[in-house]
Amino acid sequence: MTIMTSDARDTGAGVGERAPRVALYSHDAMGLGHIRRNLALARALAAGGARPDILLLTSAPEAACHALPDRTDVVALPGVAKNARGSYGPRRLSLAGEHLARIRADILRAALEGFAPDVLIVDKHARGLGGELEGALDALARRGTRIVLGLRDVLDAAPAARRDWRAAGTARALERWYTDVWVYGDRSVHDPLEGLEVPPDLRTRVAYTGYLARGRVAPLRGEARERLVVGMVGGGSDGQALAHAFARADLPAGHRGVLVTGPQMPARDREDLARLAARRADLEVRTFVPDGSDLIARASAVVAMGGYNTVCEALAAGTPILVVPRVRPRREQLVRAVAMRRRGLIDALHPDDLSPAAIERWLDAPGDPAAGTGNLDGLATVADLFGALVAAPRRERTVA
Repeated sequence: MTIMTSDARDTGAGVGERAPRVALYSHDAMGLGHIRRNLALARALAAGGARPDILLLTSAPEAACHALPDRTDVVALPGVAKNARGSYGPRRLSLAGEHLARIRADILRAALEGFAPDVLIVDKHARGLGGELEGALDALARRGTRIVLGLRDVLDAAPAARRDWRAAGTARALERWYTDVWVYGDRSVHDPLEGLEVPPDLRTRVAYTGYLARGRVAPLRGEARERLVVGMVGGGSDGQALAHAFARADLPAGHRGVLVTGPQMPARDREDLARLAARRADLEVRTFVPDGSDLIARASAVVAMGGYNTVCEALAAGTPILVVPRVRPRREQLVRAVAMRRRGLIDALHPDDLSPAAIERWLDAPGDPAAGTGNLDGLATVADLFGALVAAPRRERTVA
């Protein structure tokens, strides 16, 4: 187990004679979206009135590259990755998958029992990856920890979302362990829980927070923006087509481009993109940036896949964004792109229509995200919800 710490010192009181404690879990088997969302939540909670101690549990090594909020530590789990068959196994170690699963479950239980959080926020997977959280959830529920399932605005297309929800045993997990559900989106734009089984007792504890957007970065005035066009493809594992189209597109006169490939893009594709950039004076290729929100805020336009965090960062900054969503194996990004375009929040291009020329046409006349409608205040809402949870009496629960 690796612990990465901030340099903060404990200066607050909190629950009883100590600061309140919150733990945030994400499995991070594919892409960087889960840990980026939890980092945004950690920053919002750290800046709120409760001033909690925060423990992030993740297998994304990139978490160490981000500036951590005050009073925040990270427990790094051994990495997992999805293979070509769609199953999970070790990202780097030569261990059997079952062996690695036991190690991760043991680390999670030891860390969470030792930290004894007042609130645990679990990102998307109610039982953890392959049920790795179950032992910890049993222990925390018995001691009265408030356990929250955090869900992004879109899970998948409705039939696939229902199938995955049932296969993962999410309804049973909610009934057994969870006290609250937070949906990080605007129900009027898209409701990810529509048609899904949620225990009746928990329905009243579902909160639609709004998008985790406003507060991530301060929007710049028009004159403060750079003549900069940014291309982003998430973690990069399946962003090759968009990256190559962006690298071949002509930029508006006087602009320069920065293309972020993501650390999970295959090395051969990164090398091809670097060669393309070397032939032109207006394009830089980077593998990873520790603060993508700052880059997006400085840009005059963004071309990106439709991951939750990139879209939220563009909305927070007021930067026009063209979303070219992933459409397989999951249609989450496509559902998000269609719903947000309908509300005027983004522009969208189906990947079947992707070309350098299509990107050039959009750059000539990007949309204005300020004309769109949607609740972007999710970070402030989450801070308020957390404050209410830690102020409420703690009740031990019987776990069946």
